[in-house]
Parts: sequence; C-alpha cells; structure tokens
Amino acid sequence: MKDVALWNEGDWIAAIAAVSLFAVLVIGGAIATRKSEEVVGHPRGLFVLFYAEMWERFSYYGMRALLILYLTKFWLFGDGKANLIYGAYTSLVYITPVLGGWLADRYLGQRKAVLFGGILLAFGHLLMAVEGQHGIADPLVKQADPMINVFWLALSFIIVGSGFLKANISVIVGQLYRLTDVRRDGAYTIFYMGVNVGSALGTILVGYLGETIGWAYGFGLAGIGMVCGLIIFVLGKPALRGRGEPPEPARLAAPAIGVRLETLLYAVGVLAVVVIWALIQYQNLIGGLLLVSGVALLGYVLVEAFRHERETRDRLFAVLFLILLEPVFWGIYEQSGGSFNLFTDRFVDRGGVPTSLFQSINPIYIVILGPIFAWLWTALGKRGLEPSTPAKFGLGLVQVGLSFLVLVWGGEMMGGALMPVILVFLLYLLQTTGELCLSPVGLSAMNRLAPRYMASLIMGAWFFATAGGEFVAGKIGQMIGGASGEMTKAASLAMYDKIGWIGVGLGVAVLVVAPFVKRLMHLDTLRDDDGGDLLGQREAGLEAQEAGVHPATSPPGPQRT
Repeated sequence: MKDVALWNEGDWIAAIAAVSLFAVLVIGGAIATRKSEEVVGHPRGLFVLFYAEMWERFSYYGMRALLILYLTKFWLFGDGKANLIYGAYTSLVYITPVLGGWLADRYLGQRKAVLFGGILLAFGHLLMAVEGQHGIADPLVKQADPMINVFWLALSFIIVGSGFLKANISVIVGQLYRLTDVRRDGAYTIFYMGVNVGSALGTILVGYLGETIGWAYGFGLAGIGMVCGLIIFVLGKPALRGRGEPPEPARLAAPAIGVRLETLLYAVGVLAVVVIWALIQYQNLIGGLLLVSGVALLGYVLVEAFRHERETRDRLFAVLFLILLEPVFWGIYEQSGGSFNLFTDRFVDRGGVPTSLFQSINPIYIVILGPIFAWLWTALGKRGLEPSTPAKFGLGLVQVGLSFLVLVWGGEMMGGALMPVILVFLLYLLQTTGELCLSPVGLSAMNRLAPRYMASLIMGAWFFATAGGEFVAGKIGQMIGGASGEMTKAASLAMYDKIGWIGVGLGVAVLVVAPFVKRLMHLDTLRDDDGGDLLGQREAGLEAQEAGVHPATSPPGPQRT
C-alpha cells in the first residue's frame, strides 16, 4: 500500500469516497436492524430500493467511466472506433428499458423484472473483469484475441439487464404510496439521492481501481457492487409489502408453447443477450436500424396526428418538435463520457487525478443543483415568470453548446500544452444546468401532451430519440478521430467549437419559436385526463437520460405539472 505521505489528489479523493461509502453502509445497517415498519416517516421498503438502486448505479456508472479508456488502452481500438462502440452501447442501454417496462407491466411485474435484470447485470459486470492477453502492442493481434468475445458478451448482459431493471425499480417506489400521499415527493427525493450517490461513488472508486491498479479490479468492484444490490433487493422483499408483483400471477404460471410463460419470458431475455452480442459488434448497423426505425416512428406519429381534432393534433406537433431536439442535445452532451473523457486524459492538467474520476462531477452537480432548480421553477411559476417547456429546451441547448465553447475559448486564452482543470468543471456545470432544463421537463411534457391511448408510443419515442442522441455522440467522436482514428487536441477543439455553435444556434432558434410552440400545446384547455398518469412519472429525470418512465398508465390521479 502506498505511504500516505506519497498520496496525490486522486488517492485522497478515492479515500474520501471510500469513507463516504462506508458511512452510507453503516446508516443502511442501522436501518436494516430496526424492527419498525417505518424509518424517518417512510416505509422500510423505500430504503431497500434506495440501497439496491445505489449499488446498481454504482456499478453502471463506474463501468461507464472506464469504458472508453478500456477500449483504447487495453483493447487498442482507435479513438474513432472506440467512440463509435461507446455510442452504440449507450444507445442500446437507453432503448431496452422501454421494452423491459412493457414486459413488467403486462406480465412479470416490476419485482421479478428487477430481480432478473439484476442477475443479468451482475453477470455482465463480472464478465467485464475477465481480461484477454496482456503485453500485445499490435491492435490487430490484440483484437483477434478470442477473449474479446467475452467483452462483447459482458456488454450484452449489461444492455439487456438494464432493460429489465432500469425501467422498473423506481416504479416500485411510487407503489409504496397512495397517489395522494404527501410523503411521495419526499420519497423520490430520498431515492434520487441514492441514484446519484451511487453514481458519484461508483465513478470514483471503480475508476480509481481500474486506472491505478488494474482494469479487472475496477470492473470487479462494479460487479461486486451489483451483487450487493441484488442481495439487498432479495432480502428486502418483505419490506416491499407485496408491491411490484405480477398483474396476473395465474397467467404467468400458465403454460405457453409447452413451458410456463414466466420461464419463456426469461428465455426470451437470455436470447436477447445473444442477439445483442451479435449486434453490438456491428455499430454502423445499429445506426442504420435507429435511422430507419426513427423515420418510421416519426411517420406513424404524423399520420396519427392528422386523424385527431385540431387541439390534439397541435399538441402532437409540439411533442414531435421537442423530441426532434433530443438527438442534438444528447449528441453534444454525451461527448462527456466518450471523446471528452479521452480529451481529459490526454490534454488536461489533471494534477495526478485519474481521468475517470472527473465523470463523478455531473452526479455531484445534480445532487447539489437538482433541488435548486425544482425550487426555482416553482418560485418563478408563482410569479408568472416560469419559462415555457419549449423555452426551457432552448435554454438547455444554449447551455450545452456553451459548455464546449467555454472550453474552446478558455483554452485559447490560457494557452499551454495542457488545459487548466477549471475548464472541465465549468463544462460539466453548464452541461448539468442544461440537462436540468431539458431532461425532467421533457419527460413531464411527454406525459402531459400525449393522448391517453398514445402515452406508451410517445414515451417510447422520447427514449428512442435519447438513444439516437447517444449514437450521434458516438459518430461525432468518431469524426474527431478522423482518418487516422486518433484524436488530436486541435481536431478535438475544432469539433467542440462546431458542435458548441450548433447547440447555441439551435437553442436561440428554439427560444425564438417557443411562443408559437407553446400555443400548439393548448395548455389552457388541457384536462387532467388527457394524458393519464404514467407509472414512473414522478421519479423520472433523476439522472442523465434516465429511462425511469415506462409505458404503463395508472388510474387517473393528481398530476405534477
């Protein structure tokens, strides 16, 4: 073990994160030993879900922080190819929860879906710790190693596992409370903390081990974290009070083509892993499928829109307008985990801090700024000053564009071979404030504006557009790599300047047309039963691109606008 006197900034950050994790676990142990059915005024089941989700986010974001570094430094992919793989992977991660939520609503129930997804995720994260041959400098020889198939398989397990777990665990939170229970907002605040505490601690600890000791140690810790979350969820079943169970248990137990329906659904999940394993290796094919499917989905919604009376048709036009902005926003924003992660590694004066640890800045900012934005919108609303939904989208685009322009301008002014680290913090600050203007606001708008019978389709379209943005991010990173496949500082800054101005320009244009789009929304005649209350609505937007809402409608109840 390194002498404390020799510790650098990265060592101290990791040590603080480890102490924080221990403190969180101690609190969890104290809660677990309490015999009371309630803890600090909330059901014990809330804290079971808190810790299960904390560990899942710990694993996912820890692995995500290392992924592109692992692709370039261990598997020796070129920068362009690594960015494309990253974009394809994250796009699939944000499509599958829509399907996982659908299966849970209609067949499995949320608890069984979460359990199955957790098992798949545990396999995936643990398989990430299986490395191939070391000491090979030739990329072609390295990527011909048969063990790379284990890597693709690991990604596939994580993609499918996320589909079953991510869309469902947060929904169970809402099922612990009545729709009119005044504790609901407080419950989601607590759960929100679990999501982002796990994201921050996982990014720091998994990233630190992966970069300073060995990739297998970092990914192994992510796998252990997922197993911990799974154990907590299984042992905490009694505290859930029967919530999240299958809607029709008898149907689930009935035979289907010779086996129980439940067994068949699990088999479909495993088969999906095999399909994704083949698909993830052909990233451009994923892009083609996204494009064709997206055009078909857009055309279908347009056809449906023209079948409605004017107000509903106008609202659907407003929905499509907002959805079409998503790929641009996330395409710019998601450089943070892809090309900008490599940029930070090579062209930023990190002062001894491992690159992956900078990925923790965003969840920390969300924890700090999320409540402030919630208060801000409410305060402005009471004074009649709250920006409209399309105006918030415009503000979000302006800020995400400015994040890269500030980086470029700061680099030009300060000069030097390495960029000052303060610019990284400013970039993530602007990205986070932009995200808070767009992500939770957009989820709410989809629910409010979609006709009840199209609620599933519109929410699916929202997450489909998010996935498209993830793939766009990968393609942008690939272009930065150029023909040689290797990023340079000059090429990176040139692309960041370009996408920065695209974000700002489009954001300003959206702000200009926002009053017209707002009129299309017909908020003055919007009734409570127009959209239905989507299961998972209240917990959506807890993190970047969270697919926490899935297409099931619950009985009409009070809506949060």
